[in-house]
Amino acid sequence: MLVKLRLLEPYARRQRRLDRDRADAGYTLLEVLVVMGIIVLLASIAAPQVLGYLGRARTETARAQIGSIATALELYALDMGGFPSTQNGLAALVSAPAGETRWRGPYLKRADGLVDPWGRPYQYRYAGRGGQPQVFTLGRDNAPGGGEEDRDVIN
Repeated sequence: MLVKLRLLEPYARRQRRLDRDRADAGYTLLEVLVVMGIIVLLASIAAPQVLGYLGRARTETARAQIGSIATALELYALDMGGFPSTQNGLAALVSAPAGETRWRGPYLKRADGLVDPWGRPYQYRYAGRGGQPQVFTLGRDNAPGGGEEDRDVIN
């Protein structure tokens, strides 16, 4: 009988240790709240920085897109002998204007390149012979002037 008890003794010790470990296995509510508080604090510090980078990235994207549209306009002018009229607009870079036989486009691969990073079409203005065409977007606020992300971007 004594031998039998000795054999069961390590099992009982191991079982008590497992019961104790199982009781300590979870997180307390306080620990979870502290971690959540730290995450909220870090997010409140980082979010304005990330949003600022996003605004600058949109403005820089608009500047790059306007540069490629201006290059496409110059190629159009070489083929056609002049820039598209304000009425034909930037659509003349993607599809041939009615009655034009010298058109060798498309000068832009996709029509979605004519939409600014804020989802509005780029604006185009051409004053006529001797003048330079203007391609522009009014920025996030879609109003003249402004600063930061609301700044107008013009070629």
